[in-house]
Amino acid sequence: MSAMVMEKEGMHVIWVNQVRAILRLEMKKNFLGKRSFLVYLMALLPVLISVFMATFPASAKELANSSNASNVFANFYDGLLLRTVVFFGSAWIFMNLFRGDLIDKSLHYYFLAPVRREVLVLGKYFSGLLNSSLLFMLMTAGCLFFIYYPRGYAASVDYIFNGPGAGQIFIYMAMTVLACLGYGAIFLVIGLFFRNPIIPAGLVYGWEWLNFLLPPVLKKMSVIYYVNSLAPVPINEGPLAIVADPASPFTAVVSLIVIATLVLGFACWRVRRMEITYASD
Repeated sequence: MSAMVMEKEGMHVIWVNQVRAILRLEMKKNFLGKRSFLVYLMALLPVLISVFMATFPASAKELANSSNASNVFANFYDGLLLRTVVFFGSAWIFMNLFRGDLIDKSLHYYFLAPVRREVLVLGKYFSGLLNSSLLFMLMTAGCLFFIYYPRGYAASVDYIFNGPGAGQIFIYMAMTVLACLGYGAIFLVIGLFFRNPIIPAGLVYGWEWLNFLLPPVLKKMSVIYYVNSLAPVPINEGPLAIVADPASPFTAVVSLIVIATLVLGFACWRVRRMEITYASD
């Protein structure tokens, strides 16, 4: 009995080491590969917009007030960063994790290696999660810095350390990571099942963007509902929005982890039955 336990523990160690090895290989491709350039441009765009807002006299004057800056950033984060850049950036990163190898005709090297395909899925997913989380957290931090810049150094430091600033920064960073967690799993599966992922990705985008019009039961079948439930500053979704109580922080985080886990399980099932046909791509 103890020998069987030790054998299982040894296999777990091997799988963890394999995930780490795949993660390192994939991080090089995700950070330094030719396909990463577009994502960098997408992440840079909102930072440049926030620089313009901080330097343009009319908007800088409005941002000099802490409450105005908080409301402006909340809407800026929800509309541009979360629903647009994080969404499409995650789509590009995660859908290319397997499709990129198919296009480059290199996926068979992974399949020929002595690695369980479930381990391959996890290694690729965590590489995409780490890449997207780091990049979009830096983007969020840059936008926060420039939108609060017009308030001045002293007022900003006081707001962060003696006010709600530190808590808000932490929550926005957590929201960014959780969005990458949920969207990443969904787009990984889309990239595995569809030769042309544009249409299913567009359907997901429409579902997420129109979430404010959905009844409460359907709202909970989306990533954006749980991510926005954590928002430190409430967003006014307009007069047409159907109001639904936000999920508690614990429920929101656990729900996103469960969604990602279930979707990744589906991805593992797909990869185990996957056959490579380069000629058809």
